Amino acid sequence: VIAVALVCFLLVHITPGDPLVAVLPADASAELAAQMRAAYGFDRPLPVQFGLWIWQALHGNLGTSIASGRPVLAEVTQAVGNTFILAVTASLIGFFFGVFFGLVAGYFRNTWVDKVATSIAVAGVSVPHYWLGMVLVIIFSVWLNWLPAVGMGPGGWSWDWAHMRHLILPAVTMSVIPMGIVTRTVRALTGDILSQDFVEALRSKGLKETQVFRHVVKNAAPTAVAVMGLQLGYLLGGSILIEAVFSLPGTGFLLQSA
Repeated sequence: VIAVALVCFLLVHITPGDPLVAVLPADASAELAAQMRAAYGFDRPLPVQFGLWIWQALHGNLGTSIASGRPVLAEVTQAVGNTFILAVTASLIGFFFGVFFGLVAGYFRNTWVDKVATSIAVAGVSVPHYWLGMVLVIIFSVWLNWLPAVGMGPGGWSWDWAHMRHLILPAVTMSVIPMGIVTRTVRALTGDILSQDFVEALRSKGLKETQVFRHVVKNAAPTAVAVMGLQLGYLLGGSILIEAVFSLPGTGFLLQSA
């Protein structure tokens, strides 16, 4: 951890020129520049700066953002919360439709229904999600004017329509990849389960097809949930392009801005 922190610190501080050039106005006085360097600790030797930074970071103080003037911890916490909301929403959408298409494709294997569901899954995995996001913005924001294209809504996040409508397009865009993966996984599981002997035994006992279907779902559910858990981790760390397209203030957008 200390090694990674040292690398990050050096990347920020060992740069050509004055690190405050981008912040100070061109006509800033020497006194103001000196005050800013003292405030951010740039007037101290580099090892001292690093030691103080590590000490403050261990106590939860990551400093103040030069760009916004807000505490860095508050900026990161808010961004993590927004990304988490987006990732969980996209996961729920991807899991629901992935399980639905997977069960349908597996239950009607080698039919036109299977081909349609499989094609949707392959398209979901293959289409670049940032391109899909731009297409959805053009259709639903520019042409139809149904949904907003940027942001997370007014003020802080709240589970109301004024905020949730901002989440629809980015969440749907992010859900296509996990939906495709879950669809293909559940399709394969369903086909294997239907070929097992206990399914034929259930049918020979006179159970209705809906009851047999429930047994198939119960056997396929653990693996589908495990796959979706892996996809949730991917969504939490791979949202930078989606957040950039929709200007959604999450960790990806914060990283891009930084």
